[in-house]
Amino acid sequence: MKLRRRALLHLALASAAVALVSSLARAETYPTRPVRVIVGFAPGGSADITGRLIGQWLSERLHQQFLIENRPGAGTNIATASVIEAPPDGYTLLFVTAANFINATLYEKLPFNFMHDIAPVAVISREPGVMVVHPSMPAKTISDFIAYAKANPGRITMASGGIGAPSHVSGELFKMMAGVDMVHVPYRGAGPAVTDLLGGQVQVYFTPMSAAIEHIRAGKLRALAVTTEQRSPALPDIPAVAEFVPGYEASQWYGIGAPRNTPAEIVAKLNGEVAAALADRDVHAKFELQGAEPVYLPPDQSKKFLSDEIKKYHDIIINAGIPQIE
Repeated sequence: MKLRRRALLHLALASAAVALVSSLARAETYPTRPVRVIVGFAPGGSADITGRLIGQWLSERLHQQFLIENRPGAGTNIATASVIEAPPDGYTLLFVTAANFINATLYEKLPFNFMHDIAPVAVISREPGVMVVHPSMPAKTISDFIAYAKANPGRITMASGGIGAPSHVSGELFKMMAGVDMVHVPYRGAGPAVTDLLGGQVQVYFTPMSAAIEHIRAGKLRALAVTTEQRSPALPDIPAVAEFVPGYEASQWYGIGAPRNTPAEIVAKLNGEVAAALADRDVHAKFELQGAEPVYLPPDQSKKFLSDEIKKYHDIIINAGIPQIE
């Protein structure tokens, strides 16, 4: 009996050792083929820009292409579902945005549970939004804009990157807190929204900074305020909305997620490469040039952060009276 138990113990230890060696080998060789990074917005927007920046770093470091695949629609739910349904092998990743936090409350019924079905890989960056208007808009300041909006209720068109996109929620929060009425015009991402704002088809947009900062610097769009609590170093002369509407704050966050049950060693390897990217001086400078702030979090802290953000946006959506989407 003792010999049998000892034999079983040796067998169990040997099996565990084989599994450990196998998992380490898998992490060491990963990736052996191109990796898809799914972005839930159209090309040209802030999520696309940031995703391509981190994708280029991963491609160069891991010697395989990290291909950005844009799948806009349904407020990023199409993109999220496609990743959740993919094999959990590290070859299909989700570019996570604040839209994922918002959708947990905004949509009445989703075919997935984001916190349960997505394994956090890393938080990458925080990006201020900017309240921008077409130069033909008579308002030159936030105070001017609020006065103009109150004098012209329902006549100002407000673009967004889509129903439930962070830009939509940011605008709705402003409408509620400033007491103004604007007509929401949803697009399929920041790129198309900025294009129509430049053309004068819409009048105001609470855009992620990276999608509009060059147009602001070139004088093609007028920035009235940034959406963070304090001014942004990227646009130091532009006030914060909170200077005129106390308590207002709306930032965009970016990260990477993987399907649930993706091997922990692959998640750890990707997280380590993201950390290296954000510590790199050139990458850091590229983020800052876009007005973004690199923010690194490991997987366990990323999970808590995602949970906290879902709760935050739940409260915003409920308090702003934004109706749920069936």
